Amino acid sequence: MASTDVPLHHDDDGQRARLVELVSGIEPWDDLERSHREAAVQWIAGGAPVYRVRKPDVPVMHLVCYFVVLDETRGRQLLVAHRRAGLWLPAGGHVEPGEDPWAAVVRECQEELGIEAVASPVTGELPFFLTVTRTRAPGVHTDVSLWYLLDAGVDTVTSWDRGEFDAIRWLSEEQVLQEPEEFLDPHMHRFTRKLQHARTMRQSG
Repeated sequence: MASTDVPLHHDDDGQRARLVELVSGIEPWDDLERSHREAAVQWIAGGAPVYRVRKPDVPVMHLVCYFVVLDETRGRQLLVAHRRAGLWLPAGGHVEPGEDPWAAVVRECQEELGIEAVASPVTGELPFFLTVTRTRAPGVHTDVSLWYLLDAGVDTVTSWDRGEFDAIRWLSEEQVLQEPEEFLDPHMHRFTRKLQHARTMRQSG
């Protein structure tokens, strides 16, 4: 049975169908992303709880949106020092019950960085990358993360949520790839290589 043919359940069929469509539309970068995409489709379509209803880990698997802010002119991407995770990550947050993931990006971008979410021309308002990641203690759980691309200049981000982040950094893709993986989201290098490839394809096309 194809992943998109998995039967849906309960009274939130429309929301689940939309999420399955979003996830299925992501072109996998590698075998790991392909397996994560398949697992996410099965999870969403199978009727399991999708949205977090209580911090930090209820249910133990729930939907998250990352948004990677890109300054294409300067060739930089924004990472934040996340207090709870103890890692450098893209900004992001949990999708609220019934909320469209892009709406979550718009809301969280304003809350965390104080700027309007402007979709990157690379993907528009669609997710670019997908990961399924078990978080660190305390409150260990699994994040199913949709990674979005946003467009903003370095000079436009003048403040951030200091309750969530210790600092922010604008890094080139080469600098991100030079960072030790243990200091970053575990999929950050893979994301960056996928972004480099997508940019090369756009320029050559």
